Amino acid sequence: MAKKAIVPKKVKMPEQPAEERIHNYQEVPYGYTPEQAMEEALRCLQCAKPTCMDGCPVNINIPGFLAQVADGDFQGAVETIKKTNALPAITGRVCPQEVQCEGVCVLHKKYEPVAIGRLERFVADWEAQQGKIKTPTLPPPSGKKVAVVGSGPAGLTAAADLAQMGHEVDIFEALHEPGGVLVYGIPEFRLPKAIVKREVDYVRSLGAKVHVDYVVGAVATLDELLETYDAILLGTGAGLPWFMGLPGENLGGVYSSNEYLTRVNLMKAYRFPEYDTPVSRGSRVLTIGGGNTAMDAARTALRLGAKESIIVYRRSRAEMPARAEEIHHAEEEGVKFHLLTTPIAFHGKDGRVTALECIRNELGEPDASGRRRPVPIEGSNFMIEADVMVIAIGQSPSPLIANTTPELETRKNGTVTTDAATMKTSKRGVFAAGDIITGGATVILAMGQAKIAAKAIDEYLKTGVW
Repeated sequence: MAKKAIVPKKVKMPEQPAEERIHNYQEVPYGYTPEQAMEEALRCLQCAKPTCMDGCPVNINIPGFLAQVADGDFQGAVETIKKTNALPAITGRVCPQEVQCEGVCVLHKKYEPVAIGRLERFVADWEAQQGKIKTPTLPPPSGKKVAVVGSGPAGLTAAADLAQMGHEVDIFEALHEPGGVLVYGIPEFRLPKAIVKREVDYVRSLGAKVHVDYVVGAVATLDELLETYDAILLGTGAGLPWFMGLPGENLGGVYSSNEYLTRVNLMKAYRFPEYDTPVSRGSRVLTIGGGNTAMDAARTALRLGAKESIIVYRRSRAEMPARAEEIHHAEEEGVKFHLLTTPIAFHGKDGRVTALECIRNELGEPDASGRRRPVPIEGSNFMIEADVMVIAIGQSPSPLIANTTPELETRKNGTVTTDAATMKTSKRGVFAAGDIITGGATVILAMGQAKIAAKAIDEYLKTGVW
């Protein structure tokens, strides 16, 4: 049998032109057609030792689903993915595949890796277009009840797995829409809300019930929930924004990225006055930070009508934690970058911000993160004028649950301590996964931890052993 020729480059995914998309909230990439998907899937070498699976936190059978796509068996591909990932339309869009499955793809040693993320998205969207989402056969009820606190990626993943194990699952969401960071943090043009709703509805179809406007720690404490439930999974994320403690930070027009993106995404400020959620639009908007959230805020500012959107980041582009694709899309759309720049003060007039005072940096030796440390250059202060500024430098978990649960052990930064092998917390019957234990991280990492937690919860419910 002749060895198939290697195709060095990915099949290009069509997307909205930058000059058009900055004026709308529609998704940027259009996705593959069936023909494009089959062509791309054929690039997979079907390795005897598929390293791509080692790079996947939820352990999807990647070669298996790629072979099915290549054969045109899209339904089979969806079912293969959903054996370990209940949210493929989401992970196919926002997962950092370039440093996970695709990053360790054997093909990537010499060529572009297989577009695993794009193909995952394709099959999930294909299933939805058929008009019927297939649900697996569920086992008999176990008689056990689990409370899942938070309906973001960790909560939804754990709920899906636990429901498929036969347990009764109730999800408690503090906000008025389920989805967590998927609906309040990630913009419509990167992850449409209809897709999040579709994935939430799939979890509901497995038997999980969703209760919104329910703030655990206020409406009920963990101790009160444990009177009704046999176990709890905490997946409340990291919704407490970090600030910089700089002079002028309280001026009008200075937002945390959490508030800015929540107003626009979840509360639909971009459709004001149809939705009565005001937001400062600004003609010149600065975003401080270099992660995906910073890119989301900077790109959102353009869609709100900013004439200029500028990223201020203290290191160089090489150290930016944002996905390469997000940086690329931001650059295409006209976002400008002030690199090696550290803010030192906000300046204003009549209570509103007007400029950001900064100092230039050079890169020193690597710090604990492995990235080269920014070192200020004395006397290099300069000003950047702007009328809206967004601080996107990270976030921590809300302290509400920890403050109402004395036995719950947390770290100095507010994250909950867990056993890495089981996701057990210091409180009997309570497990945790996602950003509540890591601080702001990725959707797929939260999902991987949630799967470990669900398995450990199932074991705990069966044995009673803590």
